[in-house]
Amino acid sequence: MTKPTEQTPAANRPDDPAQVDRALDAFAAQSPAPPLAVAFSGGADSTALLLACAERWPGQVQAWHVHHGLQAAADEFERHCVRLCARLGVPLQLRRVDARHARGESPEDAARRHRYAAFDALARESAVPVGCVLIAQHADDQVETLLLALSRGAGLPGLAAMPARWQRAGVAYWRPLLAVPGAAIRAWLRARGERWIEDPSNASPRYLRNRIRTELLPALEAVFPQFRTTFARSAAHAAQAQHILHEQAATDLAACGTPPAIAALRALSAARQANLLRHWLHSAHGATPSTAQLAALQVQIAACSTRGHRIRLKVGHGFVRRQGDALVWAAAPPRPTSNG
Repeated sequence: MTKPTEQTPAANRPDDPAQVDRALDAFAAQSPAPPLAVAFSGGADSTALLLACAERWPGQVQAWHVHHGLQAAADEFERHCVRLCARLGVPLQLRRVDARHARGESPEDAARRHRYAAFDALARESAVPVGCVLIAQHADDQVETLLLALSRGAGLPGLAAMPARWQRAGVAYWRPLLAVPGAAIRAWLRARGERWIEDPSNASPRYLRNRIRTELLPALEAVFPQFRTTFARSAAHAAQAQHILHEQAATDLAACGTPPAIAALRALSAARQANLLRHWLHSAHGATPSTAQLAALQVQIAACSTRGHRIRLKVGHGFVRRQGDALVWAAAPPRPTSNG
C-alpha cells in the first residue's frame, strides 16, 4: 500500500520548509513598519522568525527576550539568546519578570500576562519607537488554542483563537507564521544548520496543551491531513462573526447608555442583552463573566420591574449592582492582610 505522504506534493506537506519563506513573503507584502521587534525565546519558532526577519530587514530588527524566572533552564535560554543575537548582529533587549501564577490562575495564563506586560515596558522604553512586534506562534499553536477553547465550551471569542494581527498599548502585533506548521519551521532551521533551545516544560504531560500536541494532533493528521487549514478557516469565520457581534454590542450600549439603563436592557432580546452585557463588562471594566454569572444577572434584570428591586451579583472580579435606574460594576474590595 502506498504511503499517503508519497502522494502528497511537497508544497502541501506539513514539513515543507518553503512555507516559512512564503509566509514571510506574505508578511512583507503588507509593508510592516520598521523597526521590527521579534519576541525571542530561543525556541525553534522564534529562532526561525528572528533569522528570517534579520535577513530581510538588515539593521531594522531587534530581539526581545523575557526571562520568566520559572525554571532553572531559563538562565541557559537567556545565554543562548545573547550568543545568537551577537552572531547575527541583532540588538537584544532583556527583561526579567516573576511570572509565578496566583492562586486559581493557570501557569500558562500567568506567564502570558507577565510576558505581555514586559513587552509593553520594552515598547515604552525603546530608544527608537518600534513599528511592530512579531510573535512566532504557528499553525499547530493555533489548532491547540482552538481545541482548548472547544474543550472549555468557549464562545466566539475563544473559537476565533489567535488573530494574525492586533493592537496592544498603541503597538501593532503580528504573527507572521500563524499558517505555518511547526514541522516546516524545524525543517527550515535544519536545512540551514541552525540550532535552537528546547524548553523542557514542552514535554511535560502535566500541561493539557502538551498532551494535545503529542497525542491529539498526530491523530488528526492521520484522519484529516488538512486540519490546520480547515481549523484556521473555522477560526477566521468565528472571528468575523465576533466582530459583527462587537459592533452590535457597541450600538446597543450607545442606545442603552453607560452605565446601561435597566429598562433599556429589558427591552432587548435575551441574546442581544447578553451580548451587550459581556461587551460592557469587558470593555469598560475588564471583567469577564462566566456563563453562570451572566445567566444569573439576566434573571435579575428580568425580575427588576419595580424601583425597590435590588441587584448585587458577583461578576468577574467584582460586583454588578443596581444604582437608581441603571447597572453599575465595581471591583471587589481587596482582602485584608494578616499581620500575624
